[in-house]
Amino acid sequence: HSFCTLLPNMAKTPKMFGKWSFDGVSCSDMSLQDYISVSPVFVPHSGGRYTKKRFRKAKCPIVERLCNGLMFKRKGNGRKLLAARIVKHTFEIIHLTTEQNPLQVIVDAVSKGGPREDSTRVGSGGVVRRQAVDVSPLRRVDEAIYLMCKGARNSAFRNLKSVAECLADELTNAAKGSSNSFAIKKKDETERVAKANR
Repeated sequence: HSFCTLLPNMAKTPKMFGKWSFDGVSCSDMSLQDYISVSPVFVPHSGGRYTKKRFRKAKCPIVERLCNGLMFKRKGNGRKLLAARIVKHTFEIIHLTTEQNPLQVIVDAVSKGGPREDSTRVGSGGVVRRQAVDVSPLRRVDEAIYLMCKGARNSAFRNLKSVAECLADELTNAAKGSSNSFAIKKKDETERVAKANR
């Protein structure tokens, strides 16, 4: 009976893992607002078919995209429940270290972690040169998630720290824009190369 009375309140406002509220979570970067989805969900596991159509993955909740980015390489491949558990632990660690809402930290990290300018190969008649190009908002989000997961994976490899701890460090550093973050380091490097190729 008591559970039935709780249900309407729970159904009103989904919280991530039943704990973290989506209230007030916003993206400061205007160009990425449509591509970082902070729609309230309980768990980062919707089973949605986000790759069937172009640009549909922009509607996928950002935490779920982080989970999907984690489940690559070796024994973690395809294990989404394991990835979700890692993210859950990561949220706890972020909250303990920064006292902030982990959802806001993730949104900040993703908006700062992707390169804004990149270089592409332009070849004509055997002569290949690099040409600087702007990066689309969706690719910036993709790249940021990829780099942060890669950085966490690399730093957790052959290390006493767990993946959750490394991912928490990576996200908090990226959200601050600190160059201790693997993603920010790569972003700066990419942008520096692109600037040279303008």
